[in-house]
Amino acid sequence: MTTHPKVILKSGKDASLLRFHPWVFSGAIKKIIGTVEEGQLVEVYDNKDQFLGIGHYQKGTIAVRILSFTPVEPDKRFYADKIERAWKIRKDLGLADSESTTMYRLVHGEGDGLPGLIADVYGHTLVLQMHSVGMYLIRRLLAEAFKEVLGNRISAIYDKSESTLPYLFSLKEKDGFMEGTSDECISLESGNKFLVDIPGGQKTGFFLDQRENRQLAGKLARGKNVLNLFGYTGGFSVYALKGGANLVHTVDSSRQAVDLANKNMELNFGKDPRHTGIVADAFEYLGSAGNKYDLIILDPPAFAKHNEVLHNALQGYKRLNAKAFSVIKPGGILFTFSCSQVVSRDAFRKTVFTAAAISKRQVRVLYQLSQPPDHPVNIYHPEGEYLKGLVLVVE
Repeated sequence: MTTHPKVILKSGKDASLLRFHPWVFSGAIKKIIGTVEEGQLVEVYDNKDQFLGIGHYQKGTIAVRILSFTPVEPDKRFYADKIERAWKIRKDLGLADSESTTMYRLVHGEGDGLPGLIADVYGHTLVLQMHSVGMYLIRRLLAEAFKEVLGNRISAIYDKSESTLPYLFSLKEKDGFMEGTSDECISLESGNKFLVDIPGGQKTGFFLDQRENRQLAGKLARGKNVLNLFGYTGGFSVYALKGGANLVHTVDSSRQAVDLANKNMELNFGKDPRHTGIVADAFEYLGSAGNKYDLIILDPPAFAKHNEVLHNALQGYKRLNAKAFSVIKPGGILFTFSCSQVVSRDAFRKTVFTAAAISKRQVRVLYQLSQPPDHPVNIYHPEGEYLKGLVLVVE
């Protein structure tokens, strides 16, 4: 193995790595032997000079993201092996090489043993999004490893890391195609067609993590008046209409999002009068919505990305859910979500409980939801479970 700078931990700070947690926090570091640059590979040792792991160094609270807990030199073969294992899991899940679903997450960071790397497949286009400098610096090597595993399944690779790397890191390149190119991207999910805006869309172009929850909403939508709040691309709306909803209203504060939702509805159903796209603030719309909806979907953006704003975020979730409880029809069904990693499952549930108590409605939990299996959670890294959802029936 090539010699790398050594990160020595303070006494007693090795416990989490011995439990295979893949992060080393800056406060745990006693000293660094050798000169280290951001994104460089470093070897991590305990205070008694015992090897603990090798990973990418980065300035900030999370100082090292561990790639391997055994001595190894991460080369193209190392990454290709991990990508191949990830691909085989998606194949077993019925996602890879599926005729009805052509978009899915292939690599989910720590959940697939590759912290700092997200890789999503949209048809024949692979979108890479690096969340660590280390992964960004080896993006060409990673592209070669993906091509080795996927072969002719992909014809284009797009790098979308500009907005996800640390703001202090100086980007050498802007977002764009690393390999090939693609025209307008239309991908399938459970047989439904969706326009995917890879350059301009949220995340890598689409919210792939709600696939199974959209399927459930579609099953429960028959005969109902549906409100899809924070509707974005209209994913839940498409499933609801396909499931037999009486009407579907897609509400988002972004005109661009509503336009895209309208296009996705038309792509699947033509000009269907049962759907209406509405540009409006979510809180204001709920305030004037009246009691005409018996299925409401609340899928807001992350209210909290850092612990410093956690209290305000929980207050936001409470206000939003209390308002939805107050307007939904008796016997109605509410889907409510948080995608904030810093909001724990227990904190989210308590917040929704408080909102229900404020509304003085009788509420029962039908389902407790999470992210789908192509967004796996490393059992040693519970922080990877970021999506929380509840399906409630409101009397």
